[in-house]
Amino acid sequence: MKFDTLQQGITFYENYVRISGFDARLSSTKKRKSDGKISLKYCVCNKEGFRETPRLHAECKNKRPINRMGCKARLALKLIID
Repeated sequence: MKFDTLQQGITFYENYVRISGFDARLSSTKKRKSDGKISLKYCVCNKEGFRETPRLHAECKNKRPINRMGCKARLALKLIID
């Protein structure tokens, strides 16, 4: 599927995940060295990957539940110059 802008691709995926019943987040970005434009952007399920080991520090007041379970759902948006 082709999109005219990066934002159109992100909006498409946000609508898709809303209909499918899960949440998404923006992940890593790669930029071209020549001009600094984004060449690759990943939109992933909010449960993609695994969180680091839980923090056991005394100063950690708000403990968050671990919700990253290794989900593989993602969309890669790649810049193609015609």
